[in-house]
Amino acid sequence: MIDPKSFLYAVDPATGVATLTFDRPERLNALTFEVYDELRRTFYELHDEEAVRVVVLTGSGRGFCSGGDVEDIIGRLFERDMRGLLEFTRMTCDLILSIRRCRKPVIAALNGTVAGAGAVIATACDMRVAAESAKIAYLFTRVGLSGADMGAAWMLPRIVGLGKASELLMTGDFISAEEAHRIGLYNRIVPDGTALEAATELARKLARGPSFALEITKDSLNREASMDLVGALEAEAQIQAALMLHPDFRESYDAFVEKRDAKFL
Repeated sequence: MIDPKSFLYAVDPATGVATLTFDRPERLNALTFEVYDELRRTFYELHDEEAVRVVVLTGSGRGFCSGGDVEDIIGRLFERDMRGLLEFTRMTCDLILSIRRCRKPVIAALNGTVAGAGAVIATACDMRVAAESAKIAYLFTRVGLSGADMGAAWMLPRIVGLGKASELLMTGDFISAEEAHRIGLYNRIVPDGTALEAATELARKLARGPSFALEITKDSLNREASMDLVGALEAEAQIQAALMLHPDFRESYDAFVEKRDAKFL
């Protein structure tokens, strides 16, 4: 049973939408070692959680996530040797892998500040629904670290292009929600106070869809990033042929003929 202690977790059994909420509003939901570790383990568990069809990730209070906690993480990192530091950075990277490998669509509902590791976590999600005040920054170079952190240098160029990704990762500057939407980093912008509602509505729409087809689509987006065109085309041909044998494809046809809504598995 999924029962995290360092953040909130809830599932709507009627829709299959799970909501994970960072819950340190007094610290703008800054991450601790415990949150990092428990969040990655939760996403790995969600991969096989039959009751969940779509995941929404959000934050309580005035921000989504401001990155690593200055006291609970950054200050304590100075106590570690190279082996200990590598253990931490590999764990943070494994969190991103757990989000990308989760077979369920993951939607970030961004309210307020989205910074540092919080920005990378949002980037790892499949879609981002943001409040008008949801500014975002990849702050790593501001503290003398590489902008290539937790997979940011792999994911971000694929979303916004190499030039804009270079600017964001090298300067560490905040950009507004409007700019993030303009460059394709945010999928939608909604009025302040409504990001979670809008993200949940999108999640419910996806949850009503064919879960296996969505899983395969996400997997293809991950895999084809490292394929050439010929390999990608053959992979998609085989995948699509296999899905044509899935009951959801027949259900879609029957629903169309019978003029009713499809009921996907």
